[in-house]
Amino acid sequence: MRIFQWLNVVLSGVLFCLLLAPAPASAVPSECENCHAKISPVMVKDFNRGKMAETLTCDICHGSEHTSAADADKAQLPTIATCRQCHPEQAAQYLDGKHALGQVALDAMPRSHQQPKAFMAGQKGCGGCHTLGLADAEARKSENRQYYKYGMDCQNCHTRHAFSKAEAAEPEACQTCHMGFDHPQWEMWSSSKHGVTYLMNRIINPENKDRAPRCQTCHMAEGNHRVMTPWGFLAVRLPEEDAEWMGYRTIILKGLGVLDPAGNPTARLDVVKAGKVARLSKEEFDTERAKFVAVCQQCHSPNFVAENFKNADQMVKETDKLFSEAIAIVASLYEEGLIKQKEGQPYAYPDLLTFYDVDTKIEETLYEMFMDHRMKAFQAGFHMNPDYATWYGFAKMQKDLVEIREMAADMRKKAGK
Repeated sequence: MRIFQWLNVVLSGVLFCLLLAPAPASAVPSECENCHAKISPVMVKDFNRGKMAETLTCDICHGSEHTSAADADKAQLPTIATCRQCHPEQAAQYLDGKHALGQVALDAMPRSHQQPKAFMAGQKGCGGCHTLGLADAEARKSENRQYYKYGMDCQNCHTRHAFSKAEAAEPEACQTCHMGFDHPQWEMWSSSKHGVTYLMNRIINPENKDRAPRCQTCHMAEGNHRVMTPWGFLAVRLPEEDAEWMGYRTIILKGLGVLDPAGNPTARLDVVKAGKVARLSKEEFDTERAKFVAVCQQCHSPNFVAENFKNADQMVKETDKLFSEAIAIVASLYEEGLIKQKEGQPYAYPDLLTFYDVDTKIEETLYEMFMDHRMKAFQAGFHMNPDYATWYGFAKMQKDLVEIREMAADMRKKAGK
């Protein structure tokens, strides 16, 4: 009997909530829906469950030239300019940040244009995330961008056609791009104490889930869409006051092609600046760092925050020490003629941005040391995941260095040197 009483109470409560719940959004009547309800019904359903359906019709974003299946190519696809009409502040923040430069970073890779079209332009590889930044409709239509007409900006987080703010505010919205080989922020955060606490409370105590930070708490503080970090993707800042560390970094900058083998700046420095993948002044670095410090101090004491940032910075230095030695070893093999300069390669020096397009095992190991293990070692330090920093990062870098030393010795032995 008590079970039935309990069920009656629960069901009454559910019914009460349903009666009080706001009615779902209802789209302004649109002729587009009559057709798309037949050919893409979930698209229509998604739009109608979203907030924008209360005031907007399809033509606001897609234009009015497309009226039948015969002229479907006339349907305009939204760009950042479309979103900016209603969301100027968020659009301006986004365009000032690093996410808007995803395509710039991809184009900076010297061999990206040699990859399969489906892999890059067809978005089945790097292009799947790095179409971010193709905001201009004409750029999407150009010959070498023919597949990029579906490039994403705001829609990457506020997925179409619901464009939900609530969805975009959850950490899973970041997971598609920020996971895996070279940027496993999802894996590091979700298994850190921050991530575990947030995800557990989202289930057992939803009203208390924000007692731990999610991605947006730190990277989009107060809803700011700029998204920028002090260290940048390459974990490089200039100038560096620590002379020993600057020595390591000089070798790394040569490997990145920002400096030539003699230490002189190259044209690639402009590409690094354009992509905002490094901080090139103390003021710029300190400004970005201060924003993160302010977020951390909402929960932690100033001393705790300062100590953790200091140790995370030192982890970058320790990774640079190992990495610079590895680059120098491979560079010496170029100098000795044991590794031949590839066609189109500007210098007889390892080029880290060619990634896996190399001809020797030792360079492949150097690439993995850079893009996989160094990235994990330094990123995990800032995402509060010591296990990731150790076993997937720093320990793997030490293994890489041992292998590179042995391979270099073996190559010299086989060459009679």
